Amino acid sequence: MQTQNRFFDDLARVAAGAVGALSGMRSEVETRIREQLERVLAGMDLVSRDEFEAVKAMAAKARSEQEDLQKRVAGLESQLAALQTASRTTAIDAKPYVG
Repeated sequence: MQTQNRFFDDLARVAAGAVGALSGMRSEVETRIREQLERVLAGMDLVSRDEFEAVKAMAAKARSEQEDLQKRVAGLESQLAALQTASRTTAIDAKPYVG
């Protein structure tokens, strides 16, 4: 009976050691894969999240400024059209002097 218990104790120790070794191997494999992935991504010349957000903000600002300028140009064009219309009306109303 004693030998059976000792056998199971040894078997449990071996199993616990195997689980520990597998756990260590798992973390080692994950680390190696992560390192490889980081190396591949670094070689792809990708931008970081911070750089992307900065460029996104710059593009939004440029779009806003463009919309403001478009409104300003439209206003100036309408003023120019009004001035041209007024100048034509003045030219038509002013009858040439025939002497």
